[in-house]
Amino acid sequence: MADEFMKGFGLFSIASFLWLISASWYRTPSFESNRQLISPPPAEPGTVFDSVGIFLGDLMFWTALVGAFTFWVIIPAGRQARNAMVVDE
Repeated sequence: MADEFMKGFGLFSIASFLWLISASWYRTPSFESNRQLISPPPAEPGTVFDSVGIFLGDLMFWTALVGAFTFWVIIPAGRQARNAMVVDE
């Protein structure tokens, strides 16, 4: 159980940090704004690198959420269900 927790925590930490970098770069219009990190990205990215950065930011956001949920909930629940279905002899 501790192994899955640390895998999920590591995935959540790294993906969240990468999302934070991307969101601060592409989703913060100004530092005086009240909508930092949550503003929509620019409608027309200037370059291919901007498009890739926005895509990777969205990918890291979902990786943080789905990855942590997988290691913290789905895998332990699957193991518990598998152990519950084993018939004792």
